[in-house]
Amino acid sequence: MRVLVVEDDERIASGLAAHLGRQGHAVDHAATLAAGWAALRGEPFDLVLLDLGLPDGDGGTLLARLRAAPAESLPDPHTPVLVMTARDEVASRIAALDLGADDYVTKPFDPDELAARMRALRRRAAGRSQALLRHGDLVLDPAARTALRAGEPVALSSREFAVLQALLEARPRVLSRQQIEAALYNWDSALDSNAIEVHVHHLRKKLGEGVIRTLRGVGYFVPDADGG
Repeated sequence: MRVLVVEDDERIASGLAAHLGRQGHAVDHAATLAAGWAALRGEPFDLVLLDLGLPDGDGGTLLARLRAAPAESLPDPHTPVLVMTARDEVASRIAALDLGADDYVTKPFDPDELAARMRALRRRAAGRSQALLRHGDLVLDPAARTALRAGEPVALSSREFAVLQALLEARPRVLSRQQIEAALYNWDSALDSNAIEVHVHHLRKKLGEGVIRTLRGVGYFVPDADGG
């Protein structure tokens, strides 16, 4: 998952980036409202973790601007937003939710609970309710980060898991190499030009040729379970 953390506390931001990075997420950080808005205007994110107390304004301003923006003016104006703040008053929670937040946690929070809430928001954004991703005899568990094929575990690297998860969530839509890269790599990542092709090659060796297919000149996709 590509995550934008809008948080002015460097300690909290770096801790989140490290924790979420270990779970396979690509995390970018903006320390101000202005930097957060510039990031959201520049590229798509799967989720925003938004602090309300920012040095150049209230995070609610960013949230309201995101939800009010014309669809064509942003890569994704519907990006889920999870507010994380020390403000624990009921009125603050109501205000954030009414501005368009999808969830709200108060500091300090448990990182594992935050990760679970993030997974729930991702499921909702993808229009599914089941925690597990299934394709034939392939079962992917995003919470445990495990993969089973015909009941047998399949050892996947963090990047391979992320590529497979993105394709399973998008099926049967085709994802271009650029779309997959955007979901996997943050601003600081050193990216080889053929990185996605290498990940797909390794996945095919581990899962067989039929799971991930190529639409030449366009990208990769996982077909419907019936092969369509």
